[in-house]
Amino acid sequence: MHTVLITGGAGFIGSNFIPFILEKQKDLSVVNLDLLTYAGNLENLKEVEGNSNYTFVRGDICDRKLVESLFKQYHFTSVIHFAAESHVDNSINNPDSFIKTNVFGTFNLLDVAKNHWMDSANNYKNDFINARFHHISTDEVYGSLGETGCFTEKTSYAPNSPYSASKASSDFLVRSYFHTYGLNVVTTNCSNNYGPKQHDEKLIPTIIRKALSGENIPIYGDGKNVRDWLYVIDHCKGIELVFKNGKAGETYNIGGKNEYNNLYIANKICSVLDEIIPKNNSYNNQITFVKDRLGHDFRYAIDATKIEKELGWQADENFDEGIKKTINWYIKKYN
Repeated sequence: MHTVLITGGAGFIGSNFIPFILEKQKDLSVVNLDLLTYAGNLENLKEVEGNSNYTFVRGDICDRKLVESLFKQYHFTSVIHFAAESHVDNSINNPDSFIKTNVFGTFNLLDVAKNHWMDSANNYKNDFINARFHHISTDEVYGSLGETGCFTEKTSYAPNSPYSASKASSDFLVRSYFHTYGLNVVTTNCSNNYGPKQHDEKLIPTIIRKALSGENIPIYGDGKNVRDWLYVIDHCKGIELVFKNGKAGETYNIGGKNEYNNLYIANKICSVLDEIIPKNNSYNNQITFVKDRLGHDFRYAIDATKIEKELGWQADENFDEGIKKTINWYIKKYN
């Protein structure tokens, strides 16, 4: 039985990944370390509460003594690091918490893992020969694209918000622990995820919630900002593949090949709601344009060729079906 430390497992992607990985890998034991800030929700993990291979610990990745004690208690053979402050608007208003969690927290985990697994640089202890640190990151570290082109693993970093700058910093720390100490690390950078269990503050849950409540649906600027949308379970499949088979020190980009602007997303959700919960007027009458976000990146798009060719990953969910599943999940939540 291998024991993996999953950080931030009560968040959106983590709470989808934990049930997924426990179902796929029966020989794996998971310890979920999460501080349960506003974005963490244990309700999203009800399905694994009774699983003997699952343990929840409430705590902060910045608490070095706690992290060290957990490594001593559970002898983790791997870390999958989701924990992060992730909402761009919040990073504009309160950047210090992003630097603390995303930069210092990642350093803390890396350093404790290195010390627990290794006797010295490039010299693993016998019990931890295959120990691995998997860092979950974002396409926002690459900055903004024009109307053409895609981010690849070779794209230069150009973060434009305190959030993306903090994630870029954490990516570089992970890279440095591979090149300096020989720590077995892999990094995945994903496009915008969507699906069940996402926090209410994000774009798609906000559109659904506002539509159902009869409120204005706020869209930044002219709504023409483009994102590449990845269904969260497809992302989980990619994470598992990289975790198991990715090459140490490498980065793998995971994208959904679903490029849509924010206005399209709002209209798409409204059209689905018009079909399944019709009312006198279309929901799209509630769409309202609001002042644009500071430093709002125009377009993100990921070229996932590397993970497709090297590891055999592919996105299984098409956007039309994925968004319907997502909307139905939130209808049950909000009603």
